[in-house]
Amino acid sequence: MKKEIKISTDNYSKAVQKLVEGVEQVKDELDRDGVIQRFEFTFELFWKTLKLIIEFEGFNCQSPRSCIKEAFRHNIIVNDEIYLDMLESRNLSTHVYDEQTSTQLFERIKKQYAEILAEADGKFQKYVYDN
Repeated sequence: MKKEIKISTDNYSKAVQKLVEGVEQVKDELDRDGVIQRFEFTFELFWKTLKLIIEFEGFNCQSPRSCIKEAFRHNIIVNDEIYLDMLESRNLSTHVYDEQTSTQLFERIKKQYAEILAEADGKFQKYVYDN
């Protein structure tokens, strides 16, 4: 299981790096849409890595929402509300597409989500190397 967590954490770290790079390089609508897709992918890796850590700690979760709540309950993450907000944004981005929603989501990724996902990367890396 530890090896799985390390692999997942490393993959998540690469995805976060690509997300941050994408946010910094946006020039047009196509770039913006690419960042939104990177966000979707990065969030998937976030919750799946979180799930592995929770299971390694002896707890159980099945869905992104339950994993976020379980991680918060056991102090693996500090603010469950922002991650639940990201989950809602990810769900919205995969099911609804319109210009206004896309622009609003990109702004949230740029101003908040990318940084929070990068902070989670640091916590995951610390977890892997401390255990």
